[in-house]
Amino acid sequence: MYYEGLDKFDRVYLSKVFTDTEVPEGVLGMGNVSYGGTGFFYDRAPSLPEEAEHCMTDYHLYDRWVQEKLDAGARRSDFQFYLDYSIGFLSRGCFRKCAFCVNRNYDRVCMHSPLEEFLNPERKKICLLDDNFLGHPRWKEMLDALKRTGKPFQFRQGLDERLLDDEKCRELFSARYDGTYTFAFDDVRDAGLIEKKLILARKYTDVRLRFYCFCGFDREDVWDGAFWRDDVFGLLERVELLMKYGCLPYVMRFGRYRESPFWGMYVTIARWVNQPGLFCKKSLREFGEMNGRRSACFKYLDDFERRFSEAAYFYDLKFEKVCALGADGRGEES
Repeated sequence: MYYEGLDKFDRVYLSKVFTDTEVPEGVLGMGNVSYGGTGFFYDRAPSLPEEAEHCMTDYHLYDRWVQEKLDAGARRSDFQFYLDYSIGFLSRGCFRKCAFCVNRNYDRVCMHSPLEEFLNPERKKICLLDDNFLGHPRWKEMLDALKRTGKPFQFRQGLDERLLDDEKCRELFSARYDGTYTFAFDDVRDAGLIEKKLILARKYTDVRLRFYCFCGFDREDVWDGAFWRDDVFGLLERVELLMKYGCLPYVMRFGRYRESPFWGMYVTIARWVNQPGLFCKKSLREFGEMNGRRSACFKYLDDFERRFSEAAYFYDLKFEKVCALGADGRGEES
C-alpha cells in the first residue's frame, strides 16, 4: 500500500475492512485524511451516504497496481477478483446475532442492492458478499436474477446450511455455480441440524461441499482450560462429521486462540485441514509424522494426546474411510 505523498492531495479517503490491517503511524491524524470501515470501527462503523453506497462500483480503481504486479511476474489467477468479477451485495445483515460477528447488531436480513447496481457486463463472473443470503424471504427472486445473467457466480462469505430445504437445494445446486459451494459450521452444538441438512443436500448433489469451521471463541466468555480443551475437541468432532459426508472443512480461528495452552493444536489442525490435498489423503497423525517427529507440529499433537488420550480416535480418522462408512446413511432424512 502506498502512503507516501498523501499531503499533496486535497482529500484522502482511507477505508479498512479488517482490524489487523496496519496503517502507518500519523496517517489518521493528517488533516486531509478521512477514514472509515469495519477495520476501524468494527460493528460501530457509520454507514456510507446513500449516493456512495449505491453507485456503480469503479472496477478500474486498481488497474495500475494490478498491472505493476503482473509485469513483475505475478500470476494472473492471484488477481482474478480484480479482473474477472462483478462484486457486491444483494442483501445485508443476519438474524443469528453471533457475538463474534461484525453483523451482530442486525436482527434480520435486508435487501441491499439490485444486481444491476454492481453488474459489469464485461466481467465474466459474479462474486456475492452477502452475509446470510438464504435468510432473506426473497432469496429465490435474487437467485433467479443471478441465473438469468448466464454468468457463473459464488457466495464468498459462505451460506447458512441450516436454512436449506428442498426448494433451496433444488434451486441452488442446479445453478451455474463458480467454484465450491461453501457453508458455515461454527458451533458443534449445531451438529445434529448440520447433519440433517447434509443428508438433504446429498439428495440433490454429490459435489464436494466446503464448510468454514470457526473456532477459538468462548461464547460463555470464560476462557478457562476446560473451554480450550472442549473447543479443540469440538473442532475435531466437526471435522469428523464433515468427513462422513465427503465435505471439506476450512478452519478459521478467532484471534484469541493464541491465548490457549493448546494454541499449537489450532495451528496444526488448520494446516492439515486447510490443505485439501493432504487432508483427503492423510490422517491427522500421519500429517504430524510427515512433518517429522522433531517438528513443532508433531510435538503439539503428542503433548495433547498424552494429556487427553481420547484424542487418539480423532488423530487416526482418514477422509476416504470415514466418507465410505458414512455413505450408507445418506439419502433419507431422519
